[in-house]
Amino acid sequence: MCVKSVVTYVRILLSLQFAPSNVLMPLTKTPPTIRPATRADIPALHALVESAYRGDSARLGWTHEADLLDGQRTDPESLTGIIDDPDQQILVALDGSDIIGCVQIARKEHGTSYLGLLSVDPRRQAIGLGKQLISAAERAAATHFGARAIEMTVIKQRTELIDYYHRRGYSPTGEERPFPHGDVRFGLPKTSELVFVVLAKNIE
Repeated sequence: MCVKSVVTYVRILLSLQFAPSNVLMPLTKTPPTIRPATRADIPALHALVESAYRGDSARLGWTHEADLLDGQRTDPESLTGIIDDPDQQILVALDGSDIIGCVQIARKEHGTSYLGLLSVDPRRQAIGLGKQLISAAERAAATHFGARAIEMTVIKQRTELIDYYHRRGYSPTGEERPFPHGDVRFGLPKTSELVFVVLAKNIE
């Protein structure tokens, strides 16, 4: 991790640590701006994702993986690869100049795109930002990749998140995919039972 990423990550984690755990931070700009991420966004983007998925900061939000995984959720190199790939895109949501949310889309085969890496600042969850990011991702996938359907993978044990996506129109396909146990790029599982379920939605 580069020095700039470390500094940004520590600054965000400190702000989360000393924020009241039961108080949401209102948006200073409504609605937030949503745009494609650039390389310049990577330090703040990486810090956001880690704070939303891992450690005590994630527990400020209504859903997280902190009880299932330690280690990293992603890294600057992986984010750079996504941003540089013409068949992928990360959308970021900004409140003023602050990145407060993101989502990834990727072109797949047969008119399908993949949606992943949905992250919202734990202090700004439960105010509809995730829904806005999903809608923006669906529009971008249709526009840029010609997608007629979206699929995603969710850890099976995250039942509250699966229910959330179901309310957004995503249904289980019945397919399960293995979690990459042993690959530290995806975190350090606290159980050997982690597995992905596949959800899909027709966006035509």
